[in-house]
Amino acid sequence: MRSFYYSLVAAALLTACAGKGYAVDPARVADGMLVGPNGMTLYIFDKDSTGKSTCYDKCAVNWPPFYAEPGAKASGDYSLVTRDDGKQMWAYKGKPLYYWIKDKKPGDKTGEGVGDVWWIVKP
Repeated sequence: MRSFYYSLVAAALLTACAGKGYAVDPARVADGMLVGPNGMTLYIFDKDSTGKSTCYDKCAVNWPPFYAEPGAKASGDYSLVTRDDGKQMWAYKGKPLYYWIKDKKPGDKTGEGVGDVWWIVKP
């Protein structure tokens, strides 16, 4: 009987939490830097302003935006930036986040300091 009661309580808790839509951070810290879900290093661009991306066309080919999934919700230090094409990308403390095309595997950080305007995010 006791296990039935615990199962009932657990089911009720799961049901109550399922619809809450708790936000999960879109990135994590690895080796002292911010990385995307794929483990790849994330960068910020000095020419961006808070909440606004200026990296388009060839820039966005070389520095792919860290796009947000449809329905993503901002949380904590993470916000969403709407690009000119209407797509949303993640920002950390208001600064849009990007990958670097020359980083080939998790842990690569070859984009640090490129053009003296691209920087690894170190929370």
